[in-house]
Amino acid sequence: MTAPASAASLFDPERLASLDGGEIDVLILGAGVNGAGLFRDLCEQGLTCVLLDKGDYGSGTSAAPSRLIHGGLKYLETGEFGLVAQSTLERNLLLRNAPHCVEPLPTVIPAFSWTKGIGAALRTLLGSTTAPRSRGAVLVKIGLALYDFYGSRHRVMPRHRLFGRARSLRDMPMLTPAVKATGLYYDAKIARPERLVLELVMDGLKASPRSAAANHVELLGAEAGAVAVRLPEGERRTLRPRLVVNAAGPWIDHVNAALGAPSRLIGGTKGSHILLDHLELLRQLDGRMIYFEADDGRICLVFDYLGRALVGSTDIKAANPDEVRCEEDEIDYFLASLRSLLPGLGFERSQIVSTYSGIRPLPASDAANPGLISRDHSAPVAEATGERGFAIISLVGGKWTTFRGFAEEVADTVLGRLGGARRISTQHLPIGGGRDFPTDTVARKAWVTRVASESGLAPARVDELLSRYGTSALAVIEHKGQWTDADRLPGAESYSLGEIEHLVACEAVGHLSDLVLRRTTLTVRGEITRAILERLAYVAAEGLGWSEARRMEEVERTVATLAARHGIIL
Repeated sequence: MTAPASAASLFDPERLASLDGGEIDVLILGAGVNGAGLFRDLCEQGLTCVLLDKGDYGSGTSAAPSRLIHGGLKYLETGEFGLVAQSTLERNLLLRNAPHCVEPLPTVIPAFSWTKGIGAALRTLLGSTTAPRSRGAVLVKIGLALYDFYGSRHRVMPRHRLFGRARSLRDMPMLTPAVKATGLYYDAKIARPERLVLELVMDGLKASPRSAAANHVELLGAEAGAVAVRLPEGERRTLRPRLVVNAAGPWIDHVNAALGAPSRLIGGTKGSHILLDHLELLRQLDGRMIYFEADDGRICLVFDYLGRALVGSTDIKAANPDEVRCEEDEIDYFLASLRSLLPGLGFERSQIVSTYSGIRPLPASDAANPGLISRDHSAPVAEATGERGFAIISLVGGKWTTFRGFAEEVADTVLGRLGGARRISTQHLPIGGGRDFPTDTVARKAWVTRVASESGLAPARVDELLSRYGTSALAVIEHKGQWTDADRLPGAESYSLGEIEHLVACEAVGHLSDLVLRRTTLTVRGEITRAILERLAYVAAEGLGWSEARRMEEVERTVATLAARHGIIL
C-alpha cells in the first residue's frame, strides 16, 4: 500500500517565509472555492502564487451552499442560457473529476397545474422583475427539455421524464394530493464542499513547490507596491505581487478598500438552510431531491444529505457576512413549506439538528427580487496606480458549480497580463481524492479488498474512508500505521481517533472550529456534543502544542460559534 507524501509539508510555514519581501507572480486573497480553484489553476501553469484567507480554507460562503452541483434550472427563466450551458458542463466535469465528493442526484419537481405560469415565465424572460408563480407541468416539461439540451456535453446522467398524478403519488405517497404531475431529472450533490476546497489548495501546492498558502491571516494593507499581512502567531510578512486577485467573496469591497482601491461591487443575498433528523422523510425520498415552489412562489428543496434531511434555501438581501445566521422566521418558513408540500409527515423544531447560513457574493444590484439577481460571474480590474503598483482583479458573483470555469477564465487573463501561456487545462484534471478513484462496483470492491488486506482494517472501514476522502484515504490509513477499528471517537463512532490526529497534523487546522466545522461533518450532521468537543480539543492541543489555557479558550469559542451560527447549544 503506497500513500501520497504527507500533506503536512504542503502547509509548512517556511514556504511562505521564503517568499517574504520577494516578488511573486500572484497574490490571491480569499480561499473560498473561487480563490482555491484559481490558485490550483495558476500553480498548474507554473506561476508562483500565494493564497491567503482571514479565516479557514472554505470557511465563508463556500461552506454554506445548498450542497448542490447543478446546472441552474431556474436560470432558464431569466434567459441566462449561457450560464446554464456552462453550469451543466461543469456539473458533468465534476462528476468525473471529483467522484469521491460529487454524485448524481435524481430530482423531482412537483407541478400543481398543467398550464399555469407560461405567461409569467415569458414576461420574466423579457425582463419582468416578478418571478413566475405556479409553474405548471407544461412549463416544467419545456424547462427540463431545454435543460437536457444544455447538459448534453459530456453527459453522464439520464434525460428527464414527466409523470402524471397517479404515478407521482404512487412513487411519492407523501406528496400533497393537490399535485397534478411531477418531472424527474438529474443534477448532482456534493457531500463535503469544504473538503473539496482544501483539496484544490493542496493540489496547487503539490503542482508548484514555490507557492504557498496560509489561513487565519490578517491583511494589514498595501504600500509601495507591497502587501503586508500578519500571521496567526503574530509574524509580519511582506509580499510583492505582480498582480493581486481579490477572491474574498462577500468581503471583496472591504479588501479593496484595505488595498487602496475602494469599490462597490457586492450586493449579496443570504441563503439559510436547516437539517432535520427525520427518518420517515428520508425513507420516502429514497435518494431523491424534491425541488418545489413554496406558497410564496420561491423555490425550495429537500434531500438526503449524509443521513439528514437538508432543507433550503432562502434568498434575502443582506449586508454583513460576519453576523449572518438562520433566523427564527426562516425556520418557520421552511417548516411551513414542508407541511404544505408533505402534509402526511410531521415537521417540528425538535427535529432540527443544525442550521447554517451564508452570503452569496452577488453583484451590486437594485433588483427588487433578490432571486432575479444574476448568478453569473465577472472579474473587473482596478488597474495599477503609481502608489499601489499592482492591478487588482476582483472575482464577483459566480456559483459553486462553475468555479473551475471561472478560474480558467481568470487564469487566462492573468497569464495574458504576465506574459505567460497555459501549459495544462484543468477541464479533465482530477481533484484530490478523485484521482484514480474506483468508480464502478467491481473496481471499488477490488480497491477496498486490497487496502483492507494491506492495512489490517476491516473492509467496511476502508470503504467508509474511501467514501469520505477518496483515494486520499491511503494517507489517513498510513498516518498511524496499524490502527484498528476499535480506535473510534467516543460518541461519534464514524470517526476514529487516528483519523482526527491525521487531520490535525496534515490539514492546516488552526482552530478547534476548523476541525469541528470543516475537516469533519460532525456539526452539519448535528453529531457534536460537549464531550466530543472536549475530546477533539485534547487531540488538537496535543498535535498543535496548545497550552491548557489555549485549549479551554478554543472550546469556549467553538461552543459560542455553534450556538450563534448553527443553532447547536452544548
